Amino acid sequence: MSSDYNKKYFLGFVLALSAGLIWSFGAPTVRHMVDAQIYQWHYLFCRGLTVATILLIFLLYKEGFAFRHNFKRVGLSGLLGGVALAFAFIFFIFGMTYTSAATTLFMIGTQPLFAGLFAYIFLREYVRAATLIACVISLGGMFIMAYSDWQSGTFMGWVFGLFCSVSFATFAVTLRWQPDTPKFTTIMISGVTCALFSVIMILIFSENLTMPTRNILLSILHGSFVASGLILLSIGSKYLPAAEFMLLSLTEVVGGVIWCWIPLFGVNEVPESYTLIGGLVIIFSIAFHAIGTRQRPVPPTL
Repeated sequence: MSSDYNKKYFLGFVLALSAGLIWSFGAPTVRHMVDAQIYQWHYLFCRGLTVATILLIFLLYKEGFAFRHNFKRVGLSGLLGGVALAFAFIFFIFGMTYTSAATTLFMIGTQPLFAGLFAYIFLREYVRAATLIACVISLGGMFIMAYSDWQSGTFMGWVFGLFCSVSFATFAVTLRWQPDTPKFTTIMISGVTCALFSVIMILIFSENLTMPTRNILLSILHGSFVASGLILLSIGSKYLPAAEFMLLSLTEVVGGVIWCWIPLFGVNEVPESYTLIGGLVIIFSIAFHAIGTRQRPVPPTL
């Protein structure tokens, strides 16, 4: 029994770590867009469509055509969660195109803390002292980065990063609200919502209905990263305590900053010193939160 549990625990660890690493390549992908601030909605349309398509293929493989019955079980929580996740997709792209990758990624790292806060406010979940302390520490890191972006004239990017984190946290809380909500179906709804909303924004505000082929290919690649990571994370979540997932989620933040920093991926984006300091403060707060709220491992769900 112990040997079997250790194998499943290791599998969950590898899957969760892999999900974060896969997501981390999204930041340098966005950085290679052509005229990024012109084609944000076009990019989001293709990326949302890619996420929805991959989840559709996965659900067909996993459940066959019976997966369509999941839409009857989605309910209000699933719809709200799907819309919240769609806006998280949107705010991420706008954050990446208005400020440094480091600022956007570090702000996303605050999502577990916002999720804990929202769960207390709306679901009346118990908040541990470690969570409150981590929120205060993280708030300090956010203000340090806000000061850095204000000085460099990219404050709107910081705001988009904050909205992205809040949207992800809202998605997480809707899952806690109704744990039986079909998660993969909710993710597919988010992809469709993102694509449809992007089409509306293109028709209203854009003079171009198409974008360069390079951006199309990048958006498909990015959507593949997002969908694959979500699938791996959902599978691995059966075998790991929640607190450890918070620590493993830092691989997206740290990896994304590094990939955009080192010359290997051709981005060479060196973060501001205040951004790095604020980001390290946030990482410390999340690590402190994960360690302070960790629970004893339980046998994995079969």
